[in-house]
Amino acid sequence: MSILEIIGGAMLLLCSLAIVLFVSLQSEKSDGLSGAIAGGSDSSFGGRGNTNDEKLASITRVFVIVFFVLTLIVNVFVLISNK
Repeated sequence: MSILEIIGGAMLLLCSLAIVLFVSLQSEKSDGLSGAIAGGSDSSFGGRGNTNDEKLASITRVFVIVFFVLTLIVNVFVLISNK
Protein backbone atom coordinates (compact mmCIF):
# COMPACT_ATOMS: atom_id res chain seq x y z
CA MET A 1 0.00 0.00 0.00
CA SER A 2 1.51 3.30 -1.06
CA ILE A 3 1.52 6.50 0.92
CA LEU A 4 -0.88 8.09 -1.59
CA GLU A 5 -3.41 5.32 -0.97
CA ILE A 6 -3.17 5.83 2.79
CA ILE A 7 -3.55 9.60 2.50
CA GLY A 8 -6.44 9.16 0.06
CA GLY A 9 -8.15 6.70 2.39
CA ALA A 10 -7.78 9.08 5.33
CA MET A 11 -9.20 11.92 3.24
CA LEU A 12 -12.13 9.71 2.21
CA LEU A 13 -12.79 8.91 5.86
CA LEU A 14 -12.74 12.58 6.86
CA CYS A 15 -14.93 13.52 3.92
CA SER A 16 -17.48 10.84 4.75
CA LEU A 17 -17.61 11.97 8.38
CA ALA A 18 -18.17 15.55 7.21
CA ILE A 19 -21.02 14.41 4.96
CA VAL A 20 -22.68 12.57 7.85
CA LEU A 21 -22.26 15.61 10.09
CA PHE A 22 -23.68 18.13 7.62
CA VAL A 23 -26.58 15.89 6.62
CA SER A 24 -27.54 15.33 10.25
CA LEU A 25 -27.40 19.09 10.94
CA GLN A 26 -29.99 19.83 8.27
CA SER A 27 -33.63 20.10 9.24
CA GLU A 28 -36.24 17.78 7.79
CA LYS A 29 -37.92 19.00 4.63
CA SER A 30 -40.98 16.78 4.73
CA ASP A 31 -43.80 16.12 7.12
CA GLY A 32 -43.23 12.40 7.00
CA LEU A 33 -45.86 9.92 5.89
CA SER A 34 -48.80 12.07 6.98
CA GLY A 35 -47.48 14.96 4.90
CA ALA A 36 -47.10 12.71 1.88
CA ILE A 37 -50.67 11.42 2.15
CA ALA A 38 -52.52 14.58 3.21
CA GLY A 39 -50.23 17.10 1.53
CA GLY A 40 -47.74 19.46 3.07
CA SER A 41 -49.07 22.01 5.55
CA ASP A 42 -46.66 24.81 4.71
CA SER A 43 -46.26 25.38 1.02
CA SER A 44 -44.31 28.56 0.49
CA PHE A 45 -44.49 29.55 -3.14
CA GLY A 46 -41.82 32.09 -3.93
CA GLY A 47 -40.68 32.30 -0.33
CA ARG A 48 -37.10 31.75 0.68
CA GLY A 49 -36.27 28.74 2.75
CA ASN A 50 -34.10 28.69 5.77
CA THR A 51 -30.78 30.19 4.69
CA ASN A 52 -28.90 28.05 7.22
CA ASP A 53 -30.36 24.92 5.64
CA GLU A 54 -29.44 26.20 2.20
CA LYS A 55 -25.84 26.73 3.31
CA LEU A 56 -25.70 23.28 4.89
CA ALA A 57 -27.14 21.73 1.72
CA SER A 58 -24.57 23.45 -0.48
CA ILE A 59 -21.71 22.45 1.84
CA THR A 60 -23.01 18.87 1.79
CA ARG A 61 -23.18 18.98 -2.01
CA VAL A 62 -19.54 20.11 -2.18
CA PHE A 63 -18.40 17.34 0.17
CA VAL A 64 -20.31 14.73 -1.87
CA ILE A 65 -18.61 15.92 -5.07
CA VAL A 66 -15.19 15.88 -3.35
CA PHE A 67 -15.93 12.38 -2.01
CA PHE A 68 -16.84 11.13 -5.49
CA VAL A 69 -13.73 12.62 -7.12
CA LEU A 70 -11.50 11.39 -4.31
CA THR A 71 -12.90 7.88 -4.68
CA LEU A 72 -12.01 7.90 -8.37
CA ILE A 73 -8.50 9.21 -7.65
CA VAL A 74 -7.81 6.61 -4.95
CA ASN A 75 -9.00 3.84 -7.28
CA VAL A 76 -6.62 5.10 -9.97
CA PHE A 77 -3.77 5.03 -7.43
CA VAL A 78 -4.65 1.45 -6.52
CA LEU A 79 -4.73 0.39 -10.17
CA ILE A 80 -1.39 2.06 -10.87
CA SER A 81 0.29 0.57 -7.82
CA ASN A 82 -0.96 -2.95 -8.66
CA LYS A 83 0.61 -2.96 -12.13
